[in-house]
Amino acid sequence: MKTSVSRRELFRFVTAGAAGVAIGTLGGRRIPVALGAPVVPPASPPGAPHAPAPAHAAGSVGEVNPKRAAIDPMRYLTHFDWGKETRLPGGRTLREYKLVATDREVEVAPGVLFPAWTYNGQVPGPTLRAREGDRLRIHFINAGSHPHNIHFHGFHAAGMDGIEPIETGKSFVYEFDAEPFGLHLYHCHVMPLARHIAKGLYGAFIIDPKEGRPPVDREFVMVMHGLDIDFDDENDFYAVNGIPFHYQNHPITIKAGEKVRVYLVNILEFDLLNSFHLHANFFHYYPTGTSLTPSEYTDTVIQGQAQRGILEFSYKYPGLYMFHAHVTEFTELGWTGLFKVEEA
Repeated sequence: MKTSVSRRELFRFVTAGAAGVAIGTLGGRRIPVALGAPVVPPASPPGAPHAPAPAHAAGSVGEVNPKRAAIDPMRYLTHFDWGKETRLPGGRTLREYKLVATDREVEVAPGVLFPAWTYNGQVPGPTLRAREGDRLRIHFINAGSHPHNIHFHGFHAAGMDGIEPIETGKSFVYEFDAEPFGLHLYHCHVMPLARHIAKGLYGAFIIDPKEGRPPVDREFVMVMHGLDIDFDDENDFYAVNGIPFHYQNHPITIKAGEKVRVYLVNILEFDLLNSFHLHANFFHYYPTGTSLTPSEYTDTVIQGQAQRGILEFSYKYPGLYMFHAHVTEFTELGWTGLFKVEEA
């Protein structure tokens, strides 16, 4: 008889298990224990004073094997694909990109393999970047086992909208002008849509204004997403840029006083909302990045699926500062990280 186990039950069971136990049982089901859940310090004996928990104790039990991961989150954070640049008659810039859909088994938590569908072998797909007014030409090849395509957010003709499935072994060229400027995204639009997105076919798409944005010291891309490893249409882990807890285990280093720009995209399936909260700081927020004037100055922003925005901030003081989803469950299941702020 099949026994249903909720995400919360699984999480409680995992956190109660001892580190190093590979498989446990719950309701007759065999489930992995070292799934990347937060490390919980042991409880103090009754009547004893509470032992202080180590700072930022949450993190994964073990590390994801880089050779089996779909992405290097540190490289993804700062890597922008500007395409192959040439000039059209008349002098306009043409940028050409190549995106290949493939099936790939990836490690999303220590010892947990996920049969992903990917663009260029990674989840999320590459961050495509261009300037307003550039001509874009995207060569898409479907080398996966199912029909796939690419739908780009932005302006384009109906024939370039990316809703027609491209069969396995076939290719298609998407071509359009880069407009409007802002932070956009791309994803597969083949039905069942939720499954094609949840399995990894998505990425960020940035169009800079013609005159550029005001200069900053650091630019980071953060794509918020979930991982449904048992295909029950509920996320088992939450992550930014591929691997749960990665930036908790490997803090992002910046310097006090540096101006930081974060391109934040939410492509979370199966949950209605996602969020970003920055500790000990506030940020200017530019919804969709389509204006050079911020809409608010805050420390928390909420995004629905496919919403995105640009955050800009600086830290005054050195130290370790958390950023994470302001939904406790998402944080506990992987969507959390640290900025390591060093002296200027």
